[in-house]
Amino acid sequence: MCGIIGFIGRDKCIPKIIHGLEALEYRGYDSAGIAYFKDGKIETIKEEGKIANLKKLLNFNEDAYNGIGHTRWATHGEANKTNAHPHTVGKFTIVHNGIIENYSELKNELINKGYKFKSATDTEVACATFDDIYKEEKDILKTLHIASQKFRGSYAFGILCSDDTSTLYAMRNTSPLIVASAAYGNFIASDVPAILEFTNKYILLDDYEIAKIESDKITVYDKDLQVINKKINTFAGTFAAAAKNGYEHFMLKEIHEQDKVFSDTINFYFDGTIDSLEKNFSFLKKFSKIDIVACGSAYHTGLVGKSLIEEYANTPVNVEVASEYRYKKCFYDKNTLVILVSQSGETADTLAALRKAKEDGITTMAIVNVIGSSIAREAEHVIYIKAGCEIAVATTKAYLAQLAIFSLLAIYLGYQNKCIKEDELAKIFTDLEKMPKLIKDTIANYESYFNIADKIYQNKQIFFIGRGIDYALSMEGSLKLKEISYINSVAYQAGELKHGTISLIEKNTPVIAIATDKNLIEKTISNIKEVKARGAYVIYVSNEEPKEDFYDEFIKITKIHPLLESILTIIPLQLLAYKVAKNNKCDIDKPRNLAKSVTVE
Repeated sequence: MCGIIGFIGRDKCIPKIIHGLEALEYRGYDSAGIAYFKDGKIETIKEEGKIANLKKLLNFNEDAYNGIGHTRWATHGEANKTNAHPHTVGKFTIVHNGIIENYSELKNELINKGYKFKSATDTEVACATFDDIYKEEKDILKTLHIASQKFRGSYAFGILCSDDTSTLYAMRNTSPLIVASAAYGNFIASDVPAILEFTNKYILLDDYEIAKIESDKITVYDKDLQVINKKINTFAGTFAAAAKNGYEHFMLKEIHEQDKVFSDTINFYFDGTIDSLEKNFSFLKKFSKIDIVACGSAYHTGLVGKSLIEEYANTPVNVEVASEYRYKKCFYDKNTLVILVSQSGETADTLAALRKAKEDGITTMAIVNVIGSSIAREAEHVIYIKAGCEIAVATTKAYLAQLAIFSLLAIYLGYQNKCIKEDELAKIFTDLEKMPKLIKDTIANYESYFNIADKIYQNKQIFFIGRGIDYALSMEGSLKLKEISYINSVAYQAGELKHGTISLIEKNTPVIAIATDKNLIEKTISNIKEVKARGAYVIYVSNEEPKEDFYDEFIKITKIHPLLESILTIIPLQLLAYKVAKNNKCDIDKPRNLAKSVTVE
């Protein structure tokens, strides 16, 4: 994996393929490559590192009109030129997102048939599988169909065959892939931003579908190789909306968009009345238990959601990492709602957990950002956040929008379960109206967070601590810091420090302590004093002015109803992480080894 683009048409393909790859750079990658037909023969050029390295090797005026490109995020084999895509075996050249889980078994079979492999990738094995089947079938479509039955795992393929230089083929299972049409030709891509410069008309391929793409025609086949009609979608936004607009990094721009994202998300479901929540969330009433399943930052929003729903709606909530949930014994029943949270709507483990729940007859609900994504299409109920196009690998505005949704769910369920009374509901609604300005004001205070970052960015180890909902926020603050600054940052329950971790505290070790829950502040302060006594440099984050001198830096969070407070609390932690990473000259928008949409297990 990570980014796929292909073009066939009347225009030259290399400029379009490279532009598409550059539009997908935000997803994260470690090598890039391109393959195209020239004078009836395949030409492949690939290079380790950034697309800029690849561009130096290309002739953009080449008379080539059918080609594929790829940005690779290493899964099988290290990041180098040999393992980079595209791969060619015999008559086939392919690019691939996903993982062929039985590639080792297939590889041994192919070696016994005389195939030799240059790379360590499962993709080259898939390419050889196509070639092997084709030798027998002599039919490209049948070859792809038979191969789809042999592969176990996930894949999105862009495929060229030297026996048919006027056609581009595509097929998918689990990993996302679209086919797009323009006046001068047709595209394939792993994500919509790759084609928005050229067209906003696209088709979503479903699992096991195969697309045959010619310069003026697109034919889609189902899993039985029958021709099917597919809905043509129109993307409403533009890639121009994702431009940095003067900000140094996409992450900083997206942090500054959070007041608007909150408004757009809340206002889509809530018009100031409980009736609007009833209209959008009435299906929630019949469930007595909730499982929230997600990965990474989405998992952290689930932990906040658990705190809010249990506290204000008196409904038990279980939160699981998707990669564990999909393999564990689940104790759910018809009264359980499984909520899947994913920004992209394509997260492989989360999608697998969704399918497991559906197979077991359990009702599913998705909280996603990308309209028409796999998780959105397959879940029984869908709640879209309105974060827009998020480019930076480290999520900020999508995370905040997910928090906003969980706040609405807690408000609605709390009122339905008679845990939130009318007078408190009125206070919450008043505070909801204040939130966009409070978010904007919190962001505007960035210089104070930056000043703190300037004092800690050289440390090799930083701790976050908190209790209850503050621990959930600590986990996200810690993840944000480590993923973009590469500093070893760990979050702990404040009360757990003395059970081992406090041994790591030494003079000037930064400890970021979050204490916004009024019922737990005193306990958290006691834990802060324990690390302070051992030389920690304490950054205290709270909605109450401290009455004692037990900290080195203080970040004040505006006091608001606790149902909404986590939304304000996370913002300083995002900006703190950003400045630490900037001071360390890190690639903030594209952190090493990370991808925006994780479509492999």
